[in-house]
Parts: sequence; C-alpha cells; structure tokens
Amino acid sequence: MAVRIIGTGSCLAEKEVTNDELAKYVDTSDEWISSRTGIKKRRIAIEETTTSMASEAARRALEMAGRDASEVDLIIVATVTPDYYTPSVACQVQAEIGADNAIAFDVNAACSGFVFALNTAKMYIETGYTKNALVIGAETLSKIMDWNDRGTCVLFGDGAGAAYLEESDMGIINIVQGSIGKKGMVLNCRARKTNNVFVQGEIEPDFLHMDGQEVYKFAVRQCPKCLLEALEKADMTPEDIDYFVLHQANVRIIQSVAKRLKAPIEKFPMTLDYTGNMSAASVPVMLDELVRERGIKRGDKVAVSAFGAGLTYAAAIIEW
Repeated sequence: MAVRIIGTGSCLAEKEVTNDELAKYVDTSDEWISSRTGIKKRRIAIEETTTSMASEAARRALEMAGRDASEVDLIIVATVTPDYYTPSVACQVQAEIGADNAIAFDVNAACSGFVFALNTAKMYIETGYTKNALVIGAETLSKIMDWNDRGTCVLFGDGAGAAYLEESDMGIINIVQGSIGKKGMVLNCRARKTNNVFVQGEIEPDFLHMDGQEVYKFAVRQCPKCLLEALEKADMTPEDIDYFVLHQANVRIIQSVAKRLKAPIEKFPMTLDYTGNMSAASVPVMLDELVRERGIKRGDKVAVSAFGAGLTYAAAIIEW
C-alpha cells in the first residue's frame, strides 16, 4: 500500500511587497536582499490570518482531488504562527471548511513542519486508522518579526499550502526526519513569559531571533545529508529524481545542495524570489505550483527536503 497526494492547493497573502517598497521602512535595499537571498518580493498579510489562508488552501486541494470536506478523516496543520494558543489552527480549519468528521490538530516543527505532518498523516492512513488526510502548512510570519531588524524581517512571507492524501498504488516512498534540540536557540521566538500576580515588572513582547550563519551552516550540511539518506532507503540516486522541492529559505542554500548532490540546478524549482521564506508553507506551496504551473506528471520522482527551527530536518521521496 502507498499513500499518494491527489490534490494540492495554496493561498498567498494578497499584499505583495517588493524589496524597494520594504526599503522605505527598513534600512535595506533591493541589491542587499536579492544578492544575499534571491528574494525580490514577498506577500504580507493585512486582512488574512493563518486560519483563513490555511482554509483556502485546503478548499483548493479538495477541489483538485474532487472530494468534499465532509469526507475528510484527518486534518493536520503545520505552523509556528497560530492565531490562538488554543483552539488549534486545524480545528479552526475544520470549522471553516465544514470537515465535521475529521480529527484535527497542529504540529510545530517550524520550516520542516509540513514534511513532519505529511509523515504523521501517512502513518495514520497506513495503519488504517483513517482513509485520508488533509495536510496543511500555513504561516503568518510577519506578525512575529521585529521590523527594525533587517537581518530577519526581509526574509519572510505569509501564505499556506495544502495536500490531500489517500491510499493508492504509488505515492510517498519514504520519509526521513530528525531533530537537534541542543542547537535550537540559533533560531527562536519566545512565547508569553510567565505573567501572574506574583511576577514583578512589565512583560515585553518578543520577536523572532536568528543566528543566520549557524542556520546556514546547518542547512547546507543537513539538507543534502538527509536527502541522500532518503534516496538510499528508496534504492535511488539523485539522477533518478525529476524535481527537488526544497524549503524556500535562501537561493544560496539551494545552490549549495544542488552542487553537493551533483544535480543540475534546473531540477530545483523555486518560489522564494516572489514568496520569501514561508516556513511550513514553503514546501506545499512549491508542490502546488509544480502541479498547476510546471507540468509535473504521474510517475515523476520528487525529492522533498526541509530544515528549520528546532532544529529540525526532514526529507521525503515521492513517486507522483
């Protein structure tokens, strides 16, 4: 038995912000951002929420799959930017789309979250506990940015991507996952601090903090390593892969991974030039673009890899 993605969908925040526009508010420039990251613009939420974008991406995935929300057994949302501590984004999506029969919960593995959620859904279906699953990566990262820190706020964008999964004759071949918690503080965003009648002083909000050099070194080392591990388990090599779908963080990281795998950069489609880094949303949005815009076809081999805060990493080999 295999578990296959039979529908994808995505939703980006409506407002498009170019590097030049961002330079009006932040001490930066188009040259500074694009030369270091490959990012030229990103989407920033104004009216949208993590839930609203996740719900729209879910609807589009179900529409492609030809399924009704009432048929969904499981909803998993990967996010680090929920609208509420509770209820979960997944429960809100369930209510928004009318998937009243679904189990619903969130996972937090940052930029690797969608692949972690994909593996969780795969196991639910393989064990027979559910027949299908809706897996979503959704983020409103703009709300946790320090907009005075040009080293972080220029990198991120807001959006959501979704995949609908069912049992099939081909699909996800295997998934590799891992975590390195000892290095987790190189990319962090503190939640609410303890605040009660016994605590003195004002409670200041916190924002995302990143040691860019450490994150870069982790990504260029761990991403090809876990991809090669997944390929070996699938008895495949990089030459067998039609598309490498990597977390859209930085063009230099993607170029480095391509070089280490000795694979042509043409096999590495990108969205980061117009979406920025969307954390858990970047992989499913890229998959949706492959399906809708780039002509991926049944039987194509896709290698997916993501890496991010935690630190976490994951790779998946998929026969489409």
